[in-house]
Amino acid sequence: MSRIAPLPHRAVLSLTGPDRVSFLNGLVSNDVALVAPGRAVWAALLTPQGKYLYDFFVLATEDALLLLAQADSLAALTQKLTRFKLRAKVDIATTAHAVYAAWDGPAPADKISAPDPRLATAGAFFLSLEPLPASADDYTAHRIALGLPDGPPDLEPEKTLLLEANFDALNGVDFGKGCYMGQEITARSKYRGLVKRRLVPVAADTPLTPGTPLLAEGQEVGDIRSVAGTLGLAMLRTEAFTAPLTAHGVAVTPRVPDWLRERLG
Repeated sequence: MSRIAPLPHRAVLSLTGPDRVSFLNGLVSNDVALVAPGRAVWAALLTPQGKYLYDFFVLATEDALLLLAQADSLAALTQKLTRFKLRAKVDIATTAHAVYAAWDGPAPADKISAPDPRLATAGAFFLSLEPLPASADDYTAHRIALGLPDGPPDLEPEKTLLLEANFDALNGVDFGKGCYMGQEITARSKYRGLVKRRLVPVAADTPLTPGTPLLAEGQEVGDIRSVAGTLGLAMLRTEAFTAPLTAHGVAVTPRVPDWLRERLG
């Protein structure tokens, strides 16, 4: 039986109109032309300097793109997209859908849904117009254990580079698509090997606290981002992946996922 959880921190923005795909594709890190009913992409909108602003999962119906975006920044994202509209034939509006995750089994067959495009083991997203009995806490632990970021605090607006948040390893950036804002910096980070830190799961014997600095031999090498009890995601310098770490004097162990080890070689 599938496990499900609401994602109240995400809300849905609808893009309709004949130019919806080309409009969004010219702005974000991934190839929106790949989106179809039952197939999603993960993408980000960046600053001109290649820093993270917003990320969202893009689902589709036959006549709309549905952006599963951060709820607390939905108004700002709507305003930003509207400024880029110019003469594009696209309409931007919020919807009443609630966002859910399903894993260890399929999403409900009667819902708009698509597999999480980052990892097959992550499960799927689906939308519902009525509330379903479920808890959000289980999903937080599930995605942190897999090493999956989920917007702030894992990603810092106007600070985080996409490759620091593993967009390259989690199917969140297409290096072969056309131009988009921040593309040059993102490509340079990849091809010149400029990524000096990465978001990785960590574990401790006591509950972790977001924002806690991580130390290696007394030097700060990263910090804790989102947490689920004794598990957390940390932005950590890559040379510290195998170092003994502490957070407020407590031993912390990096758990670099296989999918990231493969990317880093």
